[in-house]
Amino acid sequence: MGNIDTNYDTLSVMVCDDSALMRNLVSRIINEAPGMQVVGKAMNGKMLLDNLPNIKPDVVILDIEMPIMTGVEFLQERKKLKWDVPVIILSSIATKGAAVTMQCLELGASDFITKPGGSVTTEVATVSEELVEMIASYGGIYARRHGKRIPSSDHFVQAFKMHEAEKFVAAKKNIPISSTVDETSDHKVIPLPAFKPVGPKEPAVITPVRDGGRIKIIALGISTGGPNALRDVFKMIDPHLKQPILVVQHMPAGFTNEFAQSLNRICPLEVVEASDEMPIESGHIYIAPGNFHIKVEERVTGNVIRTTQEEQRNGHRPSADVLFESVAKIYKNNALGVIMTGMGKDGAVEITEMRKQGAYTLGQDEKSAIVYGMPRVAWELGGVQKQVPLMQMADEISKLAREKI
Repeated sequence: MGNIDTNYDTLSVMVCDDSALMRNLVSRIINEAPGMQVVGKAMNGKMLLDNLPNIKPDVVILDIEMPIMTGVEFLQERKKLKWDVPVIILSSIATKGAAVTMQCLELGASDFITKPGGSVTTEVATVSEELVEMIASYGGIYARRHGKRIPSSDHFVQAFKMHEAEKFVAAKKNIPISSTVDETSDHKVIPLPAFKPVGPKEPAVITPVRDGGRIKIIALGISTGGPNALRDVFKMIDPHLKQPILVVQHMPAGFTNEFAQSLNRICPLEVVEASDEMPIESGHIYIAPGNFHIKVEERVTGNVIRTTQEEQRNGHRPSADVLFESVAKIYKNNALGVIMTGMGKDGAVEITEMRKQGAYTLGQDEKSAIVYGMPRVAWELGGVQKQVPLMQMADEISKLAREKI
């Protein structure tokens, strides 16, 4: 690891929000992230629509409620024009905001992030890293497809964390650092440092303690890239699937109920937000509620879902590891575990435990994953039997579920 300048291209971002304060706050986060630059700002959807063809950003950050043209109306026009530039929604956490955010995803937005609430809060720090990750993930894919030399999303996140640490140390010592960013759009881009690329490892060899049995339950963990990936999977799932599916999608509280409803509109199975003591019924899909872990509890009258607010696991609540752990313990070899796109390693350790117990396991492949983090770590640990492209995941899950009923 070093601080050598590279020949990487810059990820260009356009920010659209009617609040000057929010435009400046979001722009500052982006401009202080190595390898990224805000190349344009707009105060409503009409201004964005008019300027986008000339500015040609790699990704757009879009507010929803704006005068003249809202974010929803912009997305409707984008769809008509068949523009494919990725759009990340800036959403308020209100219930109304959640409903409109899901509408934006249905109209083709890539993902969403909740608006930061201030300029120097812990919340802003959390949102900053998530925003950088999303821009690097969605914008990176788009930019590479258009000929830019852009490294992986984890490269950007590592560089951002390193830069933030340098700022923190400099602030404590009262030392100005050269990377302090000018608020203007023509500031000097902070270069990405050169990191030694980490090549794929050979997967560890897992010898299950028992052969795979009947599949009685399906557990799925997913993060960045998940909202649209789950739409792709569940709209194509077998309508006659008998097994219940429990899903951990990393998503803020206040959004998961609307997300479950949006999936229910396109899925042939019933999709609901999980709640405590909810019976696990065949042919149902249960989405973990935001800010709650879900696990399975065994009952004589039939197994139920339990929700808890125990400590975060791997930085998340809900955590895929918590779900997978309970499924491994109760169902052993009578389960199917699925791990899909997402930054980090949540779910990797416990899906490997599921595999050790004899469960069947699938992981999303690198080419189709927005972020090949969680499925990669699971694969390297030996926890994934088979890697599957996104567009084949529904068929693979359905086929296994039919064969192992």
